Formats: sequence, structure tokens, C-alpha cells
Amino acid sequence: MQWRELAKDANGRTAVLVFENGDDVMPVLKDWCVEEGVTAAHFTAIGAFERVVVAWFDWQAKEYREIRIDEQVEVLSLAGDVALNDGEPAIHAHIVVGRHDASTRGGHFVSGTVRPTLELVIQESPAHLRKRQDPESGLALIAPDAGRPPG
Repeated sequence: MQWRELAKDANGRTAVLVFENGDDVMPVLKDWCVEEGVTAAHFTAIGAFERVVVAWFDWQAKEYREIRIDEQVEVLSLAGDVALNDGEPAIHAHIVVGRHDASTRGGHFVSGTVRPTLELVIQESPAHLRKRQDPESGLALIAPDAGRPPG
């Protein structure tokens, strides 16, 4: 993966990350966030994968059910955020991919192997976002008030 900072001001940084053939997006993106100290951001991306795993949340079981897509697909939309969870950047993203027949598949983005590229634009926020465990779902959800002074 290669990257370049596009802008930096009081509202945070904007960067472009260009993933290369064979990159596994989620661990590479998380490592970049750790190295660059990104604790709050949102991002979008387009490109293509040779395989991807999406998931849907099974409310009854309180767990994600994975769906493997083992074919070349276009990334039509990948959108997500970065927030702190237990002191580490946590990435949450959803994706829609297009198949060879123009049908689509999508869901919670678990993993994807790039072929030939993925172009991701990330906008860092100056405020830290934190996640908190939701007792009803068992998921770590963004808590907008976490880390703010009372009042």
C-alpha cells in the first residue's frame, strides 16, 4: 500500500491510500491507522477484489454470519469509520460489490484481497471517537458522548 497526505488543517487530515494487488485491506488499514495515530476518521473507497468476505448481523444469535465471495468483483461502494476501542483504532465498514453479471452483494466488510487496486480516501477528525460495549447487542458501538467532559 502506498499513501499520500492530501490536506491538513484544524479539521484534521485527508489522505489517499492506494492498496496494491494482493493487499488484505483490513489489517493494512488498521496498521496504517496505528502508525499514523488515527483515532477518529471516516473513509470511502472504490476498486476491485479477487475475493471478499462480507457479513450480516444475526440479531437472535448476537453474532455476525460471514458470506464468502470467491470471485473477481468491483468495489462499488466501501464506506466506514475509525474509532477507538480499548485504546486501539477499530475499523467498521460496509461494502457493496458488483459481480460479472452486474448483480450486487454487500454487507458488513470483514476482509478483501485487492486485485488490482483499491483507492481509499480517509478524512481524519480532530476529535477522538470511542466505542462502548452495547449490552443489548453485544457490539462495540460508537459512543458520541464518550471522552467528553460532563455538561
